[in-house]
Amino acid sequence: MSDEAPSSRPDAAGEPSNRPIEPGELGGYERARKALEEARAAARAAGKSVGRGRASPVRRTPRGAQTRKRWSGSGPDARDPQPFGRLVGGLAKDRGWQEKIGEGTLFGMWDQIVGADIAAHAKPIELRDNVLHVQAESTAWATQLRYVQSQILAKIAAAVGDGVVKSLRISGPKGPSWRKGERHVRGRGPRDTYG
Repeated sequence: MSDEAPSSRPDAAGEPSNRPIEPGELGGYERARKALEEARAAARAAGKSVGRGRASPVRRTPRGAQTRKRWSGSGPDARDPQPFGRLVGGLAKDRGWQEKIGEGTLFGMWDQIVGADIAAHAKPIELRDNVLHVQAESTAWATQLRYVQSQILAKIAAAVGDGVVKSLRISGPKGPSWRKGERHVRGRGPRDTYG
C-alpha cells in the first residue's frame, strides 16, 4: 500500500474508488472552477453577458420577462424624482398618521377651511371619536352654526378627507363660574350671596 490517502471520488461505475489522487490530477473543487471559467469564456465568445452569480451588481429579470428600457421617456416613471408632498403623504399613510395629520390641518387651518366669518365667531375645541367639538362666542352664533352644519362638514371633508370628522357638536359660551384657582373643595351648598 502507498502512503497517500485513498480518494473517495466515484469511478466510472459510480462507486467510490480507493485509488490515490495523482499529483497532476485536479480535485473536485479545482475541476468545478475550471469548468466554470471555460463556460464563462464560451459565453463571452458568443457575445453574451457573463454574470457573477449572486454577487452580480446587475439585477436579473426572470426568463421570458421583457427587458426594461434604461431611460424613463416622456411619461411619468417610478424612477423619476417625486414631489416631496407625495413622498410624505405616502409615508404618513404607511405609518398610520393620516388622522393625526388631518386633525392638525383642521385646527391649524380652521379659518381657511370654514371661512373668515365663521372662524371669527367659532373655534374648534377638540376632536374625539370623529366628533369635532366647536365652541361659538354666543348662543346666537351656536344656533346659526347648527343651521349650516352640513356645509361645514362638507368643507372639512374636502380639506382633510372623508372620515376624519363625521359630526359636529356645537356649543355656546360657557357661563360664568364662581370657582377660582386650580384646586377646589366642595362647599356647603348654595347660599344667599346677594343679600
